[in-house]
Amino acid sequence: MAKNNALQKPVTLSSELETVVGKGPMTRAQVTSKVWEYIKGNDLQDSKDKRMINPDDKLGAVIGKDQISMFKMTAAVSKHLS
Repeated sequence: MAKNNALQKPVTLSSELETVVGKGPMTRAQVTSKVWEYIKGNDLQDSKDKRMINPDDKLGAVIGKDQISMFKMTAAVSKHLS
C-alpha cells in the first residue's frame, strides 16, 4: 500500500493561487500539475530557455512578477499552501 506522503495530503490554497489552479483543497501534486497546465496553456515558458517561467499577472500574484526558474517556482507556490 502506498504511504500517505505530503504530496497526497489535501492542502488549502490561497485566494491568489486559486485564481490560477481553481478552488481547493487539492493535493500538492494536483497543484503542481495545474500550475504547469496554466503555464503551458498561457505560453508562459521562456522561448529560449524552457526552464524559465515568465509569469502573467495572475501567476505573478503567486510567484512574483519577475521571470523565475521552474525550480524556484515550486518553493514560491508552496508559500500559498496551508
